[in-house]
Amino acid sequence: MKFASFRARFIILSLIVCISGFSQGMLLPLISFILENREVHATLNGLHASGLYIGVLVSALFIEAPLRKYGFRPMIIAGGIIVGISMLLFPVLESIWIWFLLRLLVGVGDNVLHFSTQTWLTQSTPQHKLGRVIAFYGLFFSFGFMIGPKISELVTIWEPLPFVVSGILTMMGWPLIFLLRGAENAMPIDSGVPVTIFNTFRNFRAVLATSWIAFLFPMLFGIFESSLNSNFPVFAVRNGFALSDITWILPAFSFGAILLQVPIGALGDRVGRSRLITILLVLGAVTFLFMELYSSSFAMLVLLFILAGVFVGSMYSLGISYMTDITPKSNLPAGNLMAGIMFSLGSIIGPVIGGYVITVTGGDYYFTFFTLAIAIITTLNISFIYRRRDMA
Repeated sequence: MKFASFRARFIILSLIVCISGFSQGMLLPLISFILENREVHATLNGLHASGLYIGVLVSALFIEAPLRKYGFRPMIIAGGIIVGISMLLFPVLESIWIWFLLRLLVGVGDNVLHFSTQTWLTQSTPQHKLGRVIAFYGLFFSFGFMIGPKISELVTIWEPLPFVVSGILTMMGWPLIFLLRGAENAMPIDSGVPVTIFNTFRNFRAVLATSWIAFLFPMLFGIFESSLNSNFPVFAVRNGFALSDITWILPAFSFGAILLQVPIGALGDRVGRSRLITILLVLGAVTFLFMELYSSSFAMLVLLFILAGVFVGSMYSLGISYMTDITPKSNLPAGNLMAGIMFSLGSIIGPVIGGYVITVTGGDYYFTFFTLAIAIITTLNISFIYRRRDMA
């Protein structure tokens, strides 16, 4: 039985992304915990975590051409197979550097999945529903990402078990695309320009000229997601928290994002995304400052991680919606790619700087790092708002 409605397409694409989010949410803290137990240096641990996002970054430069040539379904299949097989290879190949390469491959596969599903949705969603639909899409990813750290706790039963569970779920997820009628012919909107690496870079330049501010929010979300899931387990272990504590604290951020992601997305449709983003960033900065004060309290960290998720856990979906508002439809593939690139840059920067801060300060100013990142991007956003108002 095949389905043709927009709702069916949205549900199936979101389920695929949910499983992808689960794999990422499990992999980051799982490997960080394993490497910390093997007494790997915190900075090297953070650098290792960047492998996933280097894969996302590198693949972003080359996947627009095959997407335009082959369409959405073949790309989703390819991405799912890459992620599933890579996950199943982790228990077989034990070298720390081979694990880095496998992380890189997971990043490539995840980016192919996200880029294909995200472009398909942003292209086919009516404008008046865009914020709500992308918020639900982000909610599915966040839900998967929230479950991931708890599944990583299976490592205490048998180290390969969480990898096997994730690999099997991924290989069960991507075949759902065959339930969509007409998916074999679904293609991106033709931009009228031949697809070459040169034109891809030209599209990047065009989309940056119109929408640069929107890409800072996926980048900021990348910093949050990657550093919290890679560096926080190291910080927490060194401050006396047990693995079971960590796997309750980490999902609290995703839980907070899930709580209000859809209402926040719908609110952005009504009041304007740039103004809403500014308010949420300020509240998020205050929340991270409180984390610095209560960094040794399990209960307070759970509460503050939930609040941080509420305030800044929607930055990726808000950034995508904002980008779609101000980017020409024909350039949406390039815009979605650039969002992925900026998310990757943030995700690479986050674990490296976070690991360095933990090493140099003993973790004393770990959460202040997030506050400073928020302050910089909030200032740029306010500047963009006033400049846009002056030009109107």
